[in-house]
Amino acid sequence: MFPKASLTVVVALALLSAATPVVQETGTRIPFVKRSFITNEDGTFNHAEALKQTARTHNKHRQNMINLEQNMGREAFPEGAEIKPVMHYNVTSHHDKRQKEPTTDQGGDLEWTGPITIGTPAQSFTIDFDTGSSDLWVPNSACTSSTCSSKHKYNVAKSSTSAKKSGTFSIQYGDGSTVSGPIYTDKVSVAGVTATGQYFSPVTTLSSSFGGDPTDGILGMAYPAISNLKQSPFFNTAFSQKTAASNVFAMKLAQSGSELFLGGTDASLYTGSIEYHPSTQRFWQLSNAKALVGTTLTNSGFSTIIDSGTTIMYGPPSAVKAFYAKVPGSAVYDSNAGYYSYPCNALPTISFNWGGKNWAISPANFNLGMTSAGSNRCVGALAGQDLGLGNNVWLLGDSFMKNQYTVFSFAQNAVGFASLS
Repeated sequence: MFPKASLTVVVALALLSAATPVVQETGTRIPFVKRSFITNEDGTFNHAEALKQTARTHNKHRQNMINLEQNMGREAFPEGAEIKPVMHYNVTSHHDKRQKEPTTDQGGDLEWTGPITIGTPAQSFTIDFDTGSSDLWVPNSACTSSTCSSKHKYNVAKSSTSAKKSGTFSIQYGDGSTVSGPIYTDKVSVAGVTATGQYFSPVTTLSSSFGGDPTDGILGMAYPAISNLKQSPFFNTAFSQKTAASNVFAMKLAQSGSELFLGGTDASLYTGSIEYHPSTQRFWQLSNAKALVGTTLTNSGFSTIIDSGTTIMYGPPSAVKAFYAKVPGSAVYDSNAGYYSYPCNALPTISFNWGGKNWAISPANFNLGMTSAGSNRCVGALAGQDLGLGNNVWLLGDSFMKNQYTVFSFAQNAVGFASLS
């Protein structure tokens, strides 16, 4: 276990939960690519893929709670949090319906990816940058399964800076398979921001749920407290080694011009001030949230985890039921998975508030697709699921983040939002 003192990378600064002007700093841009299968090309909702992604999200955060318990003890759990059983998903059973470099948006807002390199000389990978986890993994050249066949693979023998460490890395996914492998350190670079001696896993087994995924692996950007490797995540390491200009990174997720900015904020992508709110030092989790449908307050006093590695939004089933009760014409679409439908052309403004501005979700970003071709009913991007993260904790993924510029500050232990330019 890493020392608890290492959980705080810098001294937290005094923080006001209000709009705060931020000066653009020198940093690194990484252009994003996105891809998705949740909305089909004909505009219909891909039910099977949505269920697969729900299971993946559930099991990722199940592992986070296991990591939190191992790193900090059960006393670190929020009230009501628990380690849930693995959520299984059988695909065949669901056939119903301040240097700059871009990240790529891979076709339907499911996942936001960009390039990194590992090793000396550099080996290149396409990575999902995930603010909902804290570890880096990529496939190992020793992985010979069909799932690994289309991936870029890390070759230990070809890196002069590679060093094997003790222990193993493992996450169980809902199709019954795992991502697992040995633990190494090596030089990791993201568009010039470099972490030397960075802990990661070149995995030798790769869950079949990643088979159709164009990414090679995941780079976690949350706090050390939920690291499976029990080590400093990439960005924390880079800042400690002074290769990141400041202890802040930011994301714009959009149909075009998407970007991860390491070491500050990109002032060309937002207007006005950044509204910051304090986060925990486990997840990027904000308290005292409110949800509104139009001008009607539907839920209040809950916490929200801002998770770029999750496609949609999730809340406790009872809370989500209360939310949709205020959406005119809404109805249960899939009671087991917690999905609801609503009239496509009659959606009120959906927004969240943490004590400042109402941060709205556009109708297009709330719409996961028509229930069937030509239908006037659409599936909403908020689903009711208990992920075991604690009492009244919601998870806000890309369907929320696409509507504003989002800033993650380790310097202030805060998440900030700003209007897109």
